[in-house]
Amino acid sequence: MQLDDSDRRLLRQLMAAPDASTAQLAARAGLTEATCWRRLERLRARGILRGQRAVINWRALGWQVEVSLRITLDKTNPRAFDEFISAARTVPEVLEIQTFLGRVDVRLNVIARDMVHYQQLYRDRILPLPHIADLEALMHLSDIKSDTSLPV
Repeated sequence: MQLDDSDRRLLRQLMAAPDASTAQLAARAGLTEATCWRRLERLRARGILRGQRAVINWRALGWQVEVSLRITLDKTNPRAFDEFISAARTVPEVLEIQTFLGRVDVRLNVIARDMVHYQQLYRDRILPLPHIADLEALMHLSDIKSDTSLPV
């Protein structure tokens, strides 16, 4: 879909203030409220806007450890990816699952309350996941840039 200047202004305003009302977005983007609503609906219908969500600071809730697990799967089983991903989805502490082409097949982003909890989670829930050939754990220290805004 080609975006025009009004669509780009609307998307910029929505990224800057995702909780703004349609009237507020319209005013900030220089549109009428009705036009703003129609454009938002069109962006949703075309799959550009996929929804809005609350971003929860899990650290404020006592989750202090974040680990990125890079996993290489044993690909001798043709169902290795499907079975691994299906099992990984059942681990509540896994926040994100990504697949890759290359040496690393899957990355899991995992959180834990503390190192003791992470150690238990690692032993009891991560290592038993099927088809793991190699696993590398990267302990998260800090976020340097974490931005979901797009240059529209």
